[in-house]
Amino acid sequence: MEEAVVLLDEQGRQSGTLSKSAVHHRETPLHLAFSCYVFNDRGELLLTRRALAKLTWPGTWTNSCCGHPLPGEGIYTGIARRLRAELGVGAVRTDLVLPTFRYRASMDNGIVENEMCPVFRAVTDDTPEPAADEVMEVRWVPWDRFASDVMQGRIAVSPWCASQAGELLRLGPDPLAWPAAPADELPPAARP
Repeated sequence: MEEAVVLLDEQGRQSGTLSKSAVHHRETPLHLAFSCYVFNDRGELLLTRRALAKLTWPGTWTNSCCGHPLPGEGIYTGIARRLRAELGVGAVRTDLVLPTFRYRASMDNGIVENEMCPVFRAVTDDTPEPAADEVMEVRWVPWDRFASDVMQGRIAVSPWCASQAGELLRLGPDPLAWPAAPADELPPAARP
């Protein structure tokens, strides 16, 4: 059975569902997603490069993991599912850090991403074992160097990651000390 995504209205309430294969095109409807930044206990970011087979931004460096919670699936459950499927890791802890992040971005071929995409921090002590159909390369990088490289344009990353990096920097220099945001700030469709 094909995965479905949760469609949203402008207030972040569920307005329907659509198959994942049908959601991304030139007029992508607003839908629910998440981004997760995975860190080790030294505060290094697990940077990933999207597989060439990915529909959106293939071969592009980005944050650790992205995905869509399934209809009826809690967002934390969705994150755990995607961390395991994409990277072969579990999280010691997962915290909400940017509950209201939203973006819209268009690829050169016209495909659009249009998401309410809360951002999470996860901490793991697992060694990544990326799924080749999802991730073509991983590396652990110091957060401060990565954030500086993104902000100074020294590394090209996905459009959502570029926007998120600026917002995450405002939370402080140590990613392990970023304050967790309250779940009631999530879009209504993502609230536990």
